[in-house]
Amino acid sequence: MKKFIFILITSVLFLTGCGDKSDDNYNNQKASYNTERLSTSNKNSNTPDEPKEEVLSTFSTKISQKDPDRQNNITLACTSLNGFIVKAGETFSFCNTLGPAKPEDGYEKADTFDSDGDTIQEYGGGKCQVSTTLYNAVLMVPTLTVVERHEHSGPVYYVPEGMDACVSYGSCDFQFRNDNDYDIKLYFSNTPDNIDVKIVKLSS
Repeated sequence: MKKFIFILITSVLFLTGCGDKSDDNYNNQKASYNTERLSTSNKNSNTPDEPKEEVLSTFSTKISQKDPDRQNNITLACTSLNGFIVKAGETFSFCNTLGPAKPEDGYEKADTFDSDGDTIQEYGGGKCQVSTTLYNAVLMVPTLTVVERHEHSGPVYYVPEGMDACVSYGSCDFQFRNDNDYDIKLYFSNTPDNIDVKIVKLSS
């Protein structure tokens, strides 16, 4: 009888999945500044009423620096921003949408410029290539108006001079306004070699 009870208790513990779930809890709680708003307010659910999409522009930049920390930061930024919807008449802010680059959100230190154009290591280095890729995609759509854009204090390799968009949370931002009477959706993706941005029109 005691042996039967022991087997029964062991089976219950196994079936209920008792164990250390600290890793899963950490990953579930680990979210960037705006992830919740992106997933609940700005992404379409898979319903029959999902709007039609028409491509307005695409732009790509090549990644020459193969620093894994920089690649990590680019991936985090692209993943967080992918699928973001900018409603008609709204202004999109890169910094306010993405939030600060914090190590607890997975960002690493990578090369960036200080105000004098010197290369330094900062959390989130590489995000500027994402904002620059978006900036050039925005320029291809006449009904999108650039509200704020800053050049880097030093030269960047991924676009011609004067075509970059520096971002630094709390100091410089990239913003544009959707002057259309329809919503647009932003798609971001990246590989070790490229960053790709696509802007689409949403219609019923």
